[in-house]
Formats: sequence, structure tokens, C-alpha cells
Amino acid sequence: QVQLVESGGGLVQPGGSLRLSCSAASIITNGNLMAWYRQAPGTKRELVATITPRGITYYTDAGKGRFTISRDNAKNTVYLQMNSLKPEDTAVYYCNRNPPYRRWGNGSLNDYWGQGTQVTVSS
Repeated sequence: QVQLVESGGGLVQPGGSLRLSCSAASIITNGNLMAWYRQAPGTKRELVATITPRGITYYTDAGKGRFTISRDNAKNTVYLQMNSLKPEDTAVYYCNRNPPYRRWGNGSLNDYWGQGTQVTVSS
């Protein structure tokens, strides 16, 4: 099993903050563009932010201005600091390479995802 474990989610009030962590196998992180994604109920998974191995970041509208992605290459770990959270940020958050890491299974090559971490923003 390839390690890809997200943590740090939870229930937070609007305006609150959370810091997500992602511990991944080196085959996923080393030298690769890493990203945070999220998926709300009934929607497709969407990209939130990316970070290059040297720390250059990019944010989609979902994360721009309120979220900060960072990484520790020595620890094969990626972080997402989320501030000023809104109810519409409620989703399961995933990390992965960008594009996602793929592996063979059941005779085909498929995107490989961790279990994600649930973020719920509600009063």
C-alpha cells in the first residue's frame, strides 16, 4: 500500500481556521508538483492549490486569499492552512500529486487517492 494520509480536518465555526496535513510516500512527493483537492457532496473533486518542489504556489478561486499551501520535502509532507473558513468550504479534502498518482489495479491504471479528511464549517 502506498502511503497517502490526510489529517487535521474537523468541525469549525465560520471564520475559523484549520491546518491540514498530508503524509505521503516519497514516490508520490519527490520532485513532483503536489496539490490539495476537495470534494463537496454531490460535486466533482476540484483543485484547491498546488506547490512545486521548490515552493512556488498556485491557488484556484477556491483557495485564493484564505488558504496557504506549504510542504516539507524532508518529511514528504504537505500542509494546507485554511483561514476565514466559510460554510461553502465544507468538503472532504485530499492531497495528491498534480496530476494524481496512478497505479495498476484490476487490470487498469487508476488514480490513487487517500481517504481524505472531512472539513465541516458550520455554526
